[in-house]
Amino acid sequence: MIQSMTGFAEKSFVSRTLQVKITIKSLNHRFFDWNYKGAPIGITENTLRVLSQKRFRRGRIEAFLELNFPDPSSWDVVVNEGLLEKLVAAVERVTVRFGRHAEVSLDNILRIPQVVELRRKDLSAKDQAFLESCFEKTLDEVFKGRLREGRDTEKQLRQHVLNIRRAVNRMEKLIRNQPSLIHKKLKARLKGLNQETALSEERLAEESAYLAQRYDLAEEIVRLKSHLAALKELLSPKIKDPVGKNLDFIAQELYREANTSNSKSQDIEIIKESLFVKGEIESIRQQVQNIE
Repeated sequence: MIQSMTGFAEKSFVSRTLQVKITIKSLNHRFFDWNYKGAPIGITENTLRVLSQKRFRRGRIEAFLELNFPDPSSWDVVVNEGLLEKLVAAVERVTVRFGRHAEVSLDNILRIPQVVELRRKDLSAKDQAFLESCFEKTLDEVFKGRLREGRDTEKQLRQHVLNIRRAVNRMEKLIRNQPSLIHKKLKARLKGLNQETALSEERLAEESAYLAQRYDLAEEIVRLKSHLAALKELLSPKIKDPVGKNLDFIAQELYREANTSNSKSQDIEIIKESLFVKGEIESIRQQVQNIE
């Protein structure tokens, strides 16, 4: 199953005690990589990471959470009574010293830093369960997006494989003429070097046979076909595991065989086909970098 490593989803959820906005972005990465930003959620972050890793084997997952607690019971109001007593005592001392009555309103006291602190309570078990459920639903959207992009990539890969297969078939037909082409080239070269010396047809045939064997592309054609068959198998919907790394490896092997074919060929038409195959393989190599 072809799945892209890039995806995005943003969803909002509301319960009686919790309002949450979840943003998840998925990017390319060689392995699974987790990055969390947003409201502090303690050990729940590790739970969300585990949920993501169960769903995605590869890719950088960037998660951002915005939390709002509309229920007053979710908050604690902490008054620093010791500090407050010191402030009141200081006001009284100022009143005695200057002989003038000074009043400090409650509103002013509450504005003084560290006198009153509003603390959010830890997530309750119910809030944690709600948050995990919401996160999984958002992961579902990311997963659907990765699948959609994966299907588009699969179509393109299949077309590249088809183009390569057709080119390899043309190369296979062209290599049948390569021995006679080598014979003609060798004969013309020897004539150009020594026009007055009579050529031994037997010697010429031996040299031609040696060069034909040296530049034979039959093995490269066989390996190219074998790698194409492996690519086709990996693109099968029956395979459920991630295939990105395997596709990348086979694309490298394909490129190696196409490069060898290009360097060994003595026929300009085969060289053209080899260059075409290399271009198609390069497109495959770029696309599989985004496959899980």
